[in-house]
Amino acid sequence: MTETATQRLEVKAAYLPLLRNSRFRKLWLSQFVSGIGDWLVVGLLIPLVTTLSGGSAFAVAGIMIVKILPSLLLSSVVGVLVDRFDRRRLMITCDAIRAVLTLGLLFTSSLTVIYLVVFTMEVASLFFTPAKNALIPHLVTEDEIAVANGLSYTTQQASMLIGLTMSGAILAGFEAIVRWVLASGFPFVDQLVGWLAPALLGPRAGVFVNAASFIISAVVVTTISVQSKVAHDGKFTLSLLGKDAIESFRFLGQHRELRGLLITVGMAILGGGAIITVGLVHVQQNLSGGVPILDRVAALRALIAAPQTFMLVFIALGMVAGALVVPRLATRVPLQALFLGGVVTFGSGMLVFSLSSRYWVAAVFAVVAGFSIACLTVSGNTYVIRTTSDEIRGRVFTAMESVIRVSLLLSMVVVAPLGDLTGKAALAIAKSRGIDPATVWLSGPRITLLLTSFIVLGAGYFAFRTLNWRGADQPEAAEDVS
Repeated sequence: MTETATQRLEVKAAYLPLLRNSRFRKLWLSQFVSGIGDWLVVGLLIPLVTTLSGGSAFAVAGIMIVKILPSLLLSSVVGVLVDRFDRRRLMITCDAIRAVLTLGLLFTSSLTVIYLVVFTMEVASLFFTPAKNALIPHLVTEDEIAVANGLSYTTQQASMLIGLTMSGAILAGFEAIVRWVLASGFPFVDQLVGWLAPALLGPRAGVFVNAASFIISAVVVTTISVQSKVAHDGKFTLSLLGKDAIESFRFLGQHRELRGLLITVGMAILGGGAIITVGLVHVQQNLSGGVPILDRVAALRALIAAPQTFMLVFIALGMVAGALVVPRLATRVPLQALFLGGVVTFGSGMLVFSLSSRYWVAAVFAVVAGFSIACLTVSGNTYVIRTTSDEIRGRVFTAMESVIRVSLLLSMVVVAPLGDLTGKAALAIAKSRGIDPATVWLSGPRITLLLTSFIVLGAGYFAFRTLNWRGADQPEAAEDVS
């Protein structure tokens, strides 16, 4: 048997027991369904906001800003509450809130209201994600935690891929079902849904699909039986909220390696976030040629012609591949080494991407970047589960989510304008010396990507100095801080 075939059997053997576990399977299904809906509504909001704002790029960027703001403002409070209340009930409540809020998008054309809805939905998501991550150890055995995190992450990226690439087919299928129901002739149909027909068949039909995904997710989560104790008993007060927040900071202050992991994540995303903004400009302005083999397929040629979707899809493919492979590596390689490898590989790939002038390099980098991000996420989440007690785990996961979102926001606010400034500076220098700007290799986006790749590599060096990547002592669960 070949090595590849053996690896496939190992992956299959690792994931099948998890999918036979009915409790984890339900959590996996709820995440998959709601994840597809999330990306469908993102695809709906971007063109809607573009139209309502008259094509304002800042208005479109506002969607991302209001999605990140809750982490900046509420992370410490959310983490405490996730640890204080039943996580399964929190997930159900969050799904219900998001379903209702999504339907609210049907009745407004105000950018202010849309931003408010997105902000509130993101607050609910800020509770949902750490609650889900903290629930996983109660559904699987300790030996299955890395594989469970890998499958959870694979599901997240697969739902993104489906939402991005198959949104048209999903909405077309939804429209076909609606038309069939309306044409069925049943007497109650017109009374129940006839008045909604314009919305069900209109450009905002994705709102119904997204709301349905949250409702399905909530129903599935209600069927999960789990014995997870609430971190604290007794009456909840604001003074206890403050006490728990202080405990969280004290815990991170006492755990150097975990603190180093969070700092590394922040630095890596601060630099790596440039691929979302500056990277797309680099692909459009500086890269040429095609992608061998893929150019022969008509559907893929259309994908390659759209740099934004092209990069996102290939990054997601790399994430799925990484999430499938990393859990197997976690049984042989220390988690800290996997985390460090992910950071260094991402930074190195970003450096090559910034220096390249060929389009196919962008495709390779996107896959490598996705794989590296999977290494970071799966190994990081597994490390948190193994090094924190259940009583504080939700707060640590919330801290990690906050670091990710705030670093991404800073990257968008600082790095994106830096790309514009360096671009204008390079253009001015070229013109002052009588050089055709079109022939200048060292463009603004390229300079910015070079600088940010060194930030990511700097994060790798920090992790090298901070983390026990040699694995002499594997992480053990921390004691209760309360």
